Amino acid sequence: MPNALKPLAFVIAATLPLAAAADGSPYSQFVNFGDSLSDAGNFPDVGGPLLGGNPTGGLRFTNRTGPTYAANNTEYFGQVVTQVLAGRLGLQSLPSTPLLPELLTGNADGTNYAVGGYRTDQILASINDRSTVEANGLSRSRLGYLVENPRVDPNGLYYLNGGANDIFQLVQNGRPVTMAQAADNMVQAVEALQLAGARYIVVSDLPNVGDTPLGNSLPGLGALLNGLSDEFNDELAAGLQAQGGNYVLLNNRLLLSEIRADLALYGFDPTIDQTAVCFSGDGCTPDPTYGLGSAAADPSRLLFNDAVHPTTAVHQISADYIYSILEAPAQVSLLPEMGRAALSNHWQMLDTELAVQRANRQAIGSWRAFVQGDYSRSEYDGFGGGDGKRPALTVGFTHRLNEAWLFGAGLGVAENSLTLGDADSDFDMRSYLGTIMAGYQQDRLFAQIAVSAGYLDYDSLNRRFALGVAERTEKGSTEGTLWGVAGKTGFNLMQPGDALTFGPFIGASYQKIEVDGYREDGASATALTFDDQSLKSLRLSAGLFGEYALTGRTQLFGEVAREVEREDDDREDLRLSLNSVAGNSFELPGAVRTGDQTRFKLGLAHQLTDGISLRANYHYIGNDNRNHGIGLSLAVDL
Repeated sequence: MPNALKPLAFVIAATLPLAAAADGSPYSQFVNFGDSLSDAGNFPDVGGPLLGGNPTGGLRFTNRTGPTYAANNTEYFGQVVTQVLAGRLGLQSLPSTPLLPELLTGNADGTNYAVGGYRTDQILASINDRSTVEANGLSRSRLGYLVENPRVDPNGLYYLNGGANDIFQLVQNGRPVTMAQAADNMVQAVEALQLAGARYIVVSDLPNVGDTPLGNSLPGLGALLNGLSDEFNDELAAGLQAQGGNYVLLNNRLLLSEIRADLALYGFDPTIDQTAVCFSGDGCTPDPTYGLGSAAADPSRLLFNDAVHPTTAVHQISADYIYSILEAPAQVSLLPEMGRAALSNHWQMLDTELAVQRANRQAIGSWRAFVQGDYSRSEYDGFGGGDGKRPALTVGFTHRLNEAWLFGAGLGVAENSLTLGDADSDFDMRSYLGTIMAGYQQDRLFAQIAVSAGYLDYDSLNRRFALGVAERTEKGSTEGTLWGVAGKTGFNLMQPGDALTFGPFIGASYQKIEVDGYREDGASATALTFDDQSLKSLRLSAGLFGEYALTGRTQLFGEVAREVEREDDDREDLRLSLNSVAGNSFELPGAVRTGDQTRFKLGLAHQLTDGISLRANYHYIGNDNRNHGIGLSLAVDL
């Protein structure tokens, strides 16, 4: 393939003679700027399918998809990190300025402004000046992203990488640039996006470019390239920290060192020197076992496709790494939702006791003890969502003071768990709740109120995610508290003493759940620290209730209601940080909060003997987030 089509490969080729030899996503779009590591195909693929309107077409600086991996006009190049990440988010990362325009390919210009060979000054220009793609005497330009979009979409996700070509061109021809200047270009790029309204920006650090087949090609070359990489990363981190704002600084350098420390876990062959060989043989020695043209050609067993560019297996790991960071706040922000669901479930259990009392009241001055068991399942839709389960037990008592007033108390404990995401993150919480309650009934009117407080023990928070063919778990624990008050009042439309009791009711509840921030164990490239969380919920409800005496000892009861949320936003950001990146905390979108819901309950109460009764019920509440379950209780008059 002509070197003019591969600017970074041209630099490699010029250097070698000296050696004698990126469901419900919270993001509206994905926009990225960078070099060959994230170029989605701006250059035409003259060795593979060239036309046809396929967005997978175009030259990308990694291996082809197989099975032959040959440039024989049948196979496209594999996707780079930005394309894989965009796909996981349900978005697109099409080339911004493909050299062959839509008229020829059928592919519209996209939002991936990364171009192979770009230095950091060119990356900056693609934002605030002009993006240009040149090859084989052809040239196509497009106005920079912010020139076309002075105010950007605040819900977009913006990704930047760069720096390698500044190093290569400095080493190759002494281009007068310092790592401070190169890093400052990236800092300016981030600042320009921030000033234009970008809220979610991901910035890649620079992997050790000396730990490549190119760096391995000459004694001392790897150390020189790694030294420049270190200098660039230090300047980038310092510049971004001084500038401030909301951004995520990745630690790809550490991630790749973790992969090299356990190659077999990630599917790479640990018996070969991965920095000495590559797949394609472009600028480096092809691996005799897995390299292009070998009987068992397989780029997924190798780190590098050519002298500096990784295989699609590494791109997949990089995309999974970024996705794990983006998905984490959506999952962890469900911790307060677990507390809210535990309290709501506790209230509905106690409400069952009060509902039965309206039609079959205990004697004045008497005491009644009850024990309730409940098993419910939760479903959380959207980005980071999943399923939960909640076995719960409540014990309590009621005492009738007089004809109108009843009071009581209940203590509840529940084992709450959530399974989230594609890799089944597992969050466990034990809730301890205490409630005092009172009920009033006079002729056809009734009212009730419950005041609760509780402790939440998140003893096992296992966040799981894929890294290529491997899976990683980051562990942590924390605790929380909650309190709430709920009440409702209703009116019986039937005559007192009738077998049927039926009428409307209105209600309101307020909950406040606070969860302490926590740090996941260790300082791996993927371990995170999460800030404190607070969830406040004010819900108003209106509905219909009913009880019907099937026999003198058996009673059917139920209700249906609509709840509307009046406190929290639909989604809130959560502040977090990478344990391995000092001085950088950031905010990313959390889960969709539980909004308006429809509630339904149907139950049966049966008097076994005088003073002993059994109750069973089914309950459901939900719209986007749902909870449904069954309950069984036993009450004994004392």
